[in-house]
Amino acid sequence: MRLTLRQLQVFVAIADHGSTTAAGQAIALSQSASSAALQELEAHFGTPLFDRIGRRLALNGHGRALLEPARALLVNAADLERQLAAGGDPAQGAPLRLVLAASTTIGNYLLPPRIADLLRQAPQAEVDLRIDNSAGVVAAVQRLDVDAGLIEGPCHERGLQVTAWQQDPLVIVAAADAPPRWSLDELRAARWLLREPGSGTREAVEQALLPHLRGFAQALQLGNTEAIKQAAIAGLGLACLSRHALEEPLALGRLRILETPLPALQRTLWLVRHPGKRWLPGLQALLGEVE
Repeated sequence: MRLTLRQLQVFVAIADHGSTTAAGQAIALSQSASSAALQELEAHFGTPLFDRIGRRLALNGHGRALLEPARALLVNAADLERQLAAGGDPAQGAPLRLVLAASTTIGNYLLPPRIADLLRQAPQAEVDLRIDNSAGVVAAVQRLDVDAGLIEGPCHERGLQVTAWQQDPLVIVAAADAPPRWSLDELRAARWLLREPGSGTREAVEQALLPHLRGFAQALQLGNTEAIKQAAIAGLGLACLSRHALEEPLALGRLRILETPLPALQRTLWLVRHPGKRWLPGLQALLGEVE
């Protein structure tokens, strides 16, 4: 008996949903057909892949070892099918639809010009860009929901390929009527406008500032970069943000970059990939050369 994609699809669905009945409903297959496919798969490997706990099926050690390779194989098969259906040449790896996840600053300010350049070169291409905080982007890469992820802080999850993508300058800004120069003591006493925990911006700002400030005397937590910019414009505190996110309010004179005794601040932006995902040439065209 040969291993089939249908068997792997059923296996992954059972792992995700916990029973052959729920798995069959998820992939439009009868319960009996799902059970038969699982039995064939377990016969092929000569070992059970699930522990039977009442009516629930829970992955055992063999099943856990198979899950991620099976999920990656299904995703790559779907990519190939999509390319062939639309007339793409798989030998050249020419993607017709890219799915990316990016954290807020990258997704809102850095990727749109790159996507526009790609679509000018390849008008038939499609790009699905999903914006989340860094933790959400990493989770999407782990689930193989996206071709790649771009984040603004370090990735702490094991089993993923993480590569430095580019450097991002950070600046400290305040409302236009704020004093232009700030001492270290004034920075330490100020109210800081910060992203939520799990945000790459929050982690990068803490890494850049805390060695000098030794903590934030006052902090106001906000859910996205735009909210932080508006709060800074309103005079609610200081913000440390990517220079790329500040072009418009700086040009309009609504924010000012502060002079401080701190060294030049920057952070590394990271590309996160799942080892089971192919690196498509369209991604290289979009993101540039990656080691």
